[in-house]
Amino acid sequence: MRKFNLTAMVGGAAVLALAAGSPGGANAQQVTLRFAHNLAPTEPFNLAAEQFALNVGKASNGQIKIAVFPGEQLGPNKEMLELVKQGGNIITLTDAGYIGDFVPDFGVLQGPYLMKDPAEFARLLDSPLYKELVEKARERGIMPLAFNWYIGSRHVVANRAIKQVQDFRGLSIRVPPIPMYVKTFESLGARPVTLQWSEVYTGLSQDVVDAAEAPIPTIYGNRLQEVRKFVSLTGHFAAFLGISMNAGVFNKLTDQQREILVKEARASGDALMKLTLEKENSVQADLKKAGVTIVAIEKPEEFQKATAAVYTGFTNWTPGLYDRVQGILRGK
Repeated sequence: MRKFNLTAMVGGAAVLALAAGSPGGANAQQVTLRFAHNLAPTEPFNLAAEQFALNVGKASNGQIKIAVFPGEQLGPNKEMLELVKQGGNIITLTDAGYIGDFVPDFGVLQGPYLMKDPAEFARLLDSPLYKELVEKARERGIMPLAFNWYIGSRHVVANRAIKQVQDFRGLSIRVPPIPMYVKTFESLGARPVTLQWSEVYTGLSQDVVDAAEAPIPTIYGNRLQEVRKFVSLTGHFAAFLGISMNAGVFNKLTDQQREILVKEARASGDALMKLTLEKENSVQADLKKAGVTIVAIEKPEEFQKATAAVYTGFTNWTPGLYDRVQGILRGK
């Protein structure tokens, strides 16, 4: 596994800034970026990341080069986002909850049972609210290039079936170190345990935790079916991820370079959603062949009711934020 060097990567941003020249683009030179994420090389997300890198290279006539590093080769997501904020010349996978550490309102985009259909998320991304969130993030040093990278609805892989809310009682479940995830599973009666994604397989195999949660393609891509034989279709989060880079590095690029990155990021996200929706169904069949029991939850409205209080627990959100989001999703 490759190790990242904080000083070298942040220092690289200064070189990048000089190479890119002024925002007007008169002195534009070659730009090199590293795209770091924690998902497996075989997952749809990584395929989209590789295609994004290829498309950006073509659109810029080789002026922008992007190297993709999957599987936490450069470090965990949270550390990568910190590195982005400090000026690292990297692009990283970004959960809305992670950005919520810097722009609290961003966290609402990853709330439980936020929407009925993942396709509704496009309304949020086209709204003035999303533009406001991007500008706030940009002011704090983080530039979201796109937030339409859908990797599937998140479900629970465990040592027992989850059919009702009460089945969560006493269940220890791995979650990322994000308050939204912790609060969601606490509201369901589970015991959330924060582990880095690279530690999940070992944590399950050694019974450090009873369960984990992830999209179905990610469960399969990381071979979690080898250590847990129940996948319950809780669908607690629609897993839309963003890809972000340092705002200062982005600002120093030429207008054309910035346009290419944003345009291709969004296009790759659209392609990823189509691929993910296809994979969700086919991978369920692969899991069944591996001896996994696919469990449908009973009374989904009870899960929604149990997690509703999560939205009132973020006192640092702008008042009325959740109602505003629901208004956008309902087309108001």
